[in-house]
Amino acid sequence: MPETADTNAAVWKSDIGVSFWKSRDYDKARQDAERRTLMAELLPFAPDEPFTFVDLGAGTGAAARTILDHYSAARAVLADFSPQMMAQGEVELAPYAGRYGYVEFDLTAEDAWPADIPARVDAVISSLAVHHLKDDRKRSLFAEIRAHLAPGGWYLNYDPVTPPDAVVEEAWLRAGDRRDPAAAHKRAHRTPEEQFRYENHVRYMIPLEPQVGFLRAARFEGVDVFWKELDFVIYGGRRPLDG
Repeated sequence: MPETADTNAAVWKSDIGVSFWKSRDYDKARQDAERRTLMAELLPFAPDEPFTFVDLGAGTGAAARTILDHYSAARAVLADFSPQMMAQGEVELAPYAGRYGYVEFDLTAEDAWPADIPARVDAVISSLAVHHLKDDRKRSLFAEIRAHLAPGGWYLNYDPVTPPDAVVEEAWLRAGDRRDPAAAHKRAHRTPEEQFRYENHVRYMIPLEPQVGFLRAARFEGVDVFWKELDFVIYGGRRPLDG
């Protein structure tokens, strides 16, 4: 997509983002939950082992809640830049009182990690957030994540990606339209608000391969695509034990 004004703040620092997030259809929310469960299962901790993790672009805390459910002694630092999303998150995280804290963090700002995030954490996750960043910022963020991980700490990202070429794009659309016969009609008849959200959604989205390369360039090890289905992926790696 041609370079246009960044609209992340217009979406997520408003009631548009919260209302959209709360109105997602049941199947989409269920699929997201299943993928976040896999992220939790990929982490190397015992169920009752204490550890601290950061959820970047945490929104209302859906991914963090999944980790907290799987690990009874885990503590979450949720980083987000939207007061509206964080306020809704405080409501949804009420059952986890004492096990989490929100910090304000604009992921587009380089080397601006809040002081309330510990200098070293045991894991970092992100869910449906990194694709909103420009390529250079994706690359630098991965390096910052590695610097904040304790040796052996893991980073995992669940996100959408774009197809690497037109043949793959055609296959993805074919499969998606067969799963949802109304999908083509929805694409062709977006409301102005839906079109605005869509353009914001895809503005900085890129294929999978360069993102895996960014992780390797940041000197993560064990880099892998742990799950993929059409345009959604989970990838990540760990900071080496000796570096």
